[in-house]
Amino acid sequence: MVELDYSAELSRLLSEMQGEQGDAHEILMRLKQLMATMRAEGLTVPQDFKNLEAGLDKEFEAAAKNQP
Repeated sequence: MVELDYSAELSRLLSEMQGEQGDAHEILMRLKQLMATMRAEGLTVPQDFKNLEAGLDKEFEAAAKNQP
């Protein structure tokens, strides 16, 4: 995959997050897979991807702490 393909994939993931098509946990897992593939191919992971991953991780950690 080329970097443009990865940007398109991120765009698709973001669209799914905003709609009702995907579970946020599933989307985070797919984002992590996408980033791992990029690293394996020697591509630089864009900061936007890293920021999204960090934000979702933080959201899920906060939600987990608030559960009884």
